[in-house]
Amino acid sequence: MIDTHAHLDPAEAPAVLGRARAAGVERVVAVATTVAEAVATLELAERHEGVYACLGVHPHEAGSGEAARLDELRVLLARPRAVAVGEAGLDYFRDYAPRDAQRDLFARELELAAELGKPVVVHSRAADDDTLAALAGFAGTVILHCFSSPALLEPALEHGWYVSFAGNVTYPKAEELREAAARVPRARILAETDSPYLAPQPVRGTRNEPAHVVHTVAALAAARGEDAGELAASIDANAAAAFSL
Repeated sequence: MIDTHAHLDPAEAPAVLGRARAAGVERVVAVATTVAEAVATLELAERHEGVYACLGVHPHEAGSGEAARLDELRVLLARPRAVAVGEAGLDYFRDYAPRDAQRDLFARELELAAELGKPVVVHSRAADDDTLAALAGFAGTVILHCFSSPALLEPALEHGWYVSFAGNVTYPKAEELREAAARVPRARILAETDSPYLAPQPVRGTRNEPAHVVHTVAALAAARGEDAGELAASIDANAAAAFSL
């Protein structure tokens, strides 16, 4: 089993990864949201078997000096354990950065992903139209991280994007997300924790971590009427294809 999106604290990683393996989660894609964090995340991936790095500048940072550091990011992304660009995208819900700056940063990260032949892991919140406009010219692999916008489902199905579900798909009021999960083709569905956030319902209220992705997979399988073990194997194969693992 794999957790395709986790934010790991390097100091806690050995214990966290040990619990993940005990739960049957053998691989983790660790995600950075700043260039400084990217250095630590890549080093973590290079130290631990089964850990890979997704490196990018989060839209919340679009108004900061991080947005000017993509040349540094390019160098880090060239290393073998760096498997994706992200999380990149748009967040108009929090609006922690000017929207024009977010759009500019997202466009440049998409260009970087295209240049390097890496998939892009997309963060999109309350920005459906602009997210779709930005992705219109991107021909590479797209992974919609922590899927939470049903309006993006039809474009995802049309373009063959990967759709990744986090712990919020397990919440009692998330019926719309479970309905979306039931429609994603078996070859395009992924699961993640987005830890330490969004702990799944069985452990809600605790700090999330990669071991808990098993609960998300179980909820996805139930929503799709599938066997959880078989779906976990498909998700693992999908991740291998999406990230070239």
